[in-house]
Amino acid sequence: MRSKWCRAFPGLPEEVAHARHFIAALLQEHGPIDDAVLVVSELATNAVRHTLSGSVGGWFLVVLGLGDDLVRIEVVDQGGDRVPHVCDTTGQEEGGRGLRMIAACARDWGVKTWPEGRSVWADLAREGV
Repeated sequence: MRSKWCRAFPGLPEEVAHARHFIAALLQEHGPIDDAVLVVSELATNAVRHTLSGSVGGWFLVVLGLGDDLVRIEVVDQGGDRVPHVCDTTGQEEGGRGLRMIAACARDWGVKTWPEGRSVWADLAREGV
């Protein structure tokens, strides 16, 4: 990665919007804003809803890496019982489509496990590259 930025957010639902604004502001001249905002929104929402990051005093970290031909969005959370995975949905469920949408717009995505949590990342193609 040529450049990297990160910011910590309290593990509150309203902080997901702040994470979207953080990514959009950094990518204004470097694209792909729409896909990056979708990715960070889904990953931050998952962190708040499904991990210890959403507990009292919890937090999540958003990392943006900018390379020559890709943008990496990564959300570090405080871990939880379930491993992030693409869900099989029938179309009737209200949720469960976030990682499927990320997989559809990303070049690649994955999960890294840390001793005190994990990170979920997605690589997006840079616009015009």
